[in-house]
Amino acid sequence: MDTNRLTLTVEEAAQLLGISRALGYELVARGELPSIRLGRRIVMPRRALDALLERASLESA
Repeated sequence: MDTNRLTLTVEEAAQLLGISRALGYELVARGELPSIRLGRRIVMPRRALDALLERASLESA
């Protein structure tokens, strides 16, 4: 995976998070994972995903 890309596919993000692809799409549909629709594609901004994980780790500490 290219670490210079600004976005991740739902599949890539799911793999990084350790969840299934189906759960990734479900979380996007519920608005629990940040996403952008580009035409028919759904991508996740890497910065938004990083920020989400940072907030979650701060809340659990």
